[in-house]
Amino acid sequence: MFPLQRNRRLRTNESIRSLVRETSISPQDFMCPMFIAEGKNVKKEVPSMPGVYRQSLDGTVKEVKELWDLGIKAVNLYTKVSENLKDNTGKEAWNKDGLMQQTIRAIKDAVPEMIVMPDVALDPYSIYGHDGIIENGQIVNDATNDALTRMSISHAEAGADFVAPSDMMDGRILAIRNGLEESGFHNVGIMSYSAKYASAFYGPFRDALDSAPKDSKVKVPKNKKTYQMDYANRTEAIKEAIHDVEEGADIVMVKPGLCYLDIVREVKNAVNVPVAVYQVSGEYAMIKAASEKGWIDHDAVILEQLTAIKRAGASLISTYFAKYAAKLIS
Repeated sequence: MFPLQRNRRLRTNESIRSLVRETSISPQDFMCPMFIAEGKNVKKEVPSMPGVYRQSLDGTVKEVKELWDLGIKAVNLYTKVSENLKDNTGKEAWNKDGLMQQTIRAIKDAVPEMIVMPDVALDPYSIYGHDGIIENGQIVNDATNDALTRMSISHAEAGADFVAPSDMMDGRILAIRNGLEESGFHNVGIMSYSAKYASAFYGPFRDALDSAPKDSKVKVPKNKKTYQMDYANRTEAIKEAIHDVEEGADIVMVKPGLCYLDIVREVKNAVNVPVAVYQVSGEYAMIKAASEKGWIDHDAVILEQLTAIKRAGASLISTYFAKYAAKLIS
């Protein structure tokens, strides 16, 4: 059809490009992961994540208020607890006066409309750094599900809008949904980490929470590959997402982000619930490191990657760039 159709006509200038742009991002697309530390007036930068901090409750509440003012509507919470509170049962995870529970209550008191999604997994509470209870050198599935259910109910009691199980145990969504229903929390949702891969991109996150598998005199798995997914697999992710929706998940997540955009699109096409994507710590750190070297344009790459994630099918994006990107967009 050339020259009747010249595609470049729609790229002539920014006005026409913005007019016909197929995908756009806004602060309302973002969820901000936050690391909570014990104490007061604590604000420690994560060494491998420049610009990301572990903050005590007072600073966290202040930050949440700033996020809300920027148009960000959801936060995803992770706690770093003291070593003396860790064991192989994870019982601190459902302590009604635990750090996570205090944080949920404080955020909901300060910004009631902020959607609070606390992480549900045992690794921050485990002496072994694993997402499950260990027996005879193995991660036991069903006993872990019982613990995750208790943890989820505790979060709901504290005021969480959604719980966000990231552990990848089989059947945990059904166990949690049943537990929430039996406890009267019919309106508390579940955002399931449905396709969470055993990725090398999680390193800085584990630095932030000290949640990597640890050496031990007791025989324990050296990595998380017996429960997190093999990154070579695609159809398995679809199966996991469909199972989670059938078990009661309201939102499903693909994690990590950029290397898994094919999975995002496959899952988006397969389920009828919103799809979340986690732009993980390693993805964040690589942008920071390369931009510090002057090898990439920091701001341009952030916006390009976030747009690509949404273009692939993400309904919401959990990203450490949430606050910064919201300011860029504004």
